[in-house]
Amino acid sequence: MTDALQLTLLDEDGSLRRIAVDEAAAFARPTSPLRSRVVYAAVHVVPQAHGDNTPGAPADIDWDATLAFRRTMWSRGLGVADAMDTAQRNMGLDPAATRELIARTADAAREALEDPQIAAVFPDGAGVRDLVVAGVSTDQRSEHELSLDQIVEAYREQLEATEATGAGAVLMASRHLARVATSAAEYEDVYRRVLDAATEPVVLHWLGTAFDPQLEGYFGDADTSVAAKTLLRIIEADPAKIRGVKMSLLDDAAEIAVREKLPAGVRMLTGDDFHFSHLIVGDGTGTTEPGAAQVPGEYSDALLGAFAATAPAASAAVQALDAGDPEEARRILDASEELGRHVFSAPTFHYKTGVAFLAWLNGHQRAFTMVGGMHSARSLPHLSRAIELAATTGNLEDPALAAERWHAMLRLAGYDIPILDGATA
Repeated sequence: MTDALQLTLLDEDGSLRRIAVDEAAAFARPTSPLRSRVVYAAVHVVPQAHGDNTPGAPADIDWDATLAFRRTMWSRGLGVADAMDTAQRNMGLDPAATRELIARTADAAREALEDPQIAAVFPDGAGVRDLVVAGVSTDQRSEHELSLDQIVEAYREQLEATEATGAGAVLMASRHLARVATSAAEYEDVYRRVLDAATEPVVLHWLGTAFDPQLEGYFGDADTSVAAKTLLRIIEADPAKIRGVKMSLLDDAAEIAVREKLPAGVRMLTGDDFHFSHLIVGDGTGTTEPGAAQVPGEYSDALLGAFAATAPAASAAVQALDAGDPEEARRILDASEELGRHVFSAPTFHYKTGVAFLAWLNGHQRAFTMVGGMHSARSLPHLSRAIELAATTGNLEDPALAAERWHAMLRLAGYDIPILDGATA
């Protein structure tokens, strides 16, 4: 009998401690489609380790590793939400790289559907937009302020380019619109004109100020209960144009209040990285068969950055729902939610560092680097807590590799971490 894998951790006061970790990855990949919930993981980009990914420099992306990470999500039955804030949009990912990322990911999704192992975990008839949705915004325009007409034009330009790839569109909250709109009516007018140009139903994205302080008062009011009425009017004006709503306010009560009022067929895709467990499980009775409409108010589907860091658990939880075991799904998601709360802790907009860190630990990139130099945005104790929670919630895909990489990082920082006999120290 071999000794358990030992993981050395670094606490806030600089002290070291060790815990034993199960060497086996906890969650298996599915062998059939996930049906009980629609789930997209909002994924990050992997930079070239040798690239000039310093603050202000154009993103130099390792396309092979970036696309391989997306294939990992698909192999677990999860869709991919790309070119969003998780991909460091507006924080290192420039407009040219954003457009290339969407095109490359859509092409990779098309190829993935030809892979029998990946095709087997998506419903029959699944297309590119079932595997990937991508952010559409106005950030290709460098001007600080645009007129409302220019904002509509910028949105429609990105929408056309995204739809041309075959990816589904997510209309992201626009910083330009937040700066110039003076009323709820102006938001409604801009969204109506953009939606008129959509050829397929889109997802609307409401991103809260914890993620982007520049979006204060989005949809016309700082009071989210008032702003929600604007959002609902936009949806109710033409629900056939709306595939779903991603809410990222970190306010589960606000999400439920909107969810209960959505028209039939419009999904709530939770973006709440603090409360996703009970929002997704709901009462545990809802199912998502191909072509079936969601019953409003029962549960939320998901479009989550947290699921880029907890993909094994996310897939396992939906498998449990498919098997009629909501209690097991809740147990899995509750544990992962603890990890999500840590990764997304204040300042929340630096959560991307934790996502990239866990991807590195799990062998999805060869170096812990990020475009824009953002891998320096979290402290070593913060990262230590992230690996501890990943280890105890089943979200380390190769625990021995994760321990080896983490311990090397501690040694580089000057900590004396011995190498033990046998495995990794």
